[in-house]
Amino acid sequence: MSAERQTQRDPRQRPERPVRRDARAWAWAVRATPIGPLLLAATDEGLAQVVFHAEEKTAAEAVARLTRRLGAEPMAVSSAVPGSVPSADSGTAATAESADSANSAPVPRCAGHLAEAIRQVESYFAGDTKAFTLSLDWSLTAGFNRRVLRELAAHVPFGTVVGYQDLADRVGEPGAARAVGVAMGSNPLPIVVACHRVVESGGGIGGFGGGLETKRTLLALEGVLPQPLF
Repeated sequence: MSAERQTQRDPRQRPERPVRRDARAWAWAVRATPIGPLLLAATDEGLAQVVFHAEEKTAAEAVARLTRRLGAEPMAVSSAVPGSVPSADSGTAATAESADSANSAPVPRCAGHLAEAIRQVESYFAGDTKAFTLSLDWSLTAGFNRRVLRELAAHVPFGTVVGYQDLADRVGEPGAARAVGVAMGSNPLPIVVACHRVVESGGGIGGFGGGLETKRTLLALEGVLPQPLF
C-alpha cells in the first residue's frame, strides 16, 4: 500500500473541525414549554440564543449554525442543566462518567448561565417571573438591531406593548419603523428580549418570527390579550 493511500482519511469519519482563535465555550438544551420546545444556548457571557419550535431537525440546524458562529462544538451537558434534551450527534450527550466528574468539578460559566436561563424561562411560563434577570450575550446581533433590542429589553416591561414607530422614535430613528420590524424578526433572544410586545401602532398585532399564535399566547400570558377560550 502506498504512503498516499495510508494517509487518506476514512470517508466515514467526521472531519475534525479546526479550532478558531476566537472560539467560545457554549452549551445548549431543549426544554418543553406551553408554546412548544424551546432551544436555549448560552456562552460564558450569558444567554445567547432562544429558538422556537425546536423539534429535532430545527434544533440540529440551530446547533450547527451556532457551532459555526461561535467557532467551537458545544460542551457536554451535565447535571448542571437538569432535564436537558441533547442531540445524540451534537457532542452534547452526557455520560454517567461525565456526570460524576461534573459533580466534583466547577460548573463552567456557560452551563451555569444555561441552567439559570432554563429556571427563569420555566418560571415565566408558570406565571411567577415578570422580569428576566439574566446575563445576556449580545454577540449574535449588532448595529441598529442591537440598539433597538436593548431599548426593548430595558424599557418595555411585562404586560405592556410598544409600537414599531414608537420604538424607532425611542432610538432616535423616526424613519426606521420598518427596520424595527426587521430587527424584531432577527432577534436572537425572543421571550427574554420580548419582541412579542412590539405591535402595530394602529392596533394590529403585527408579525412574529415564532408565529402569530405564539405571539398571541405570550401576550395572553402577560395579560395584554384575553386568554383563549380553548
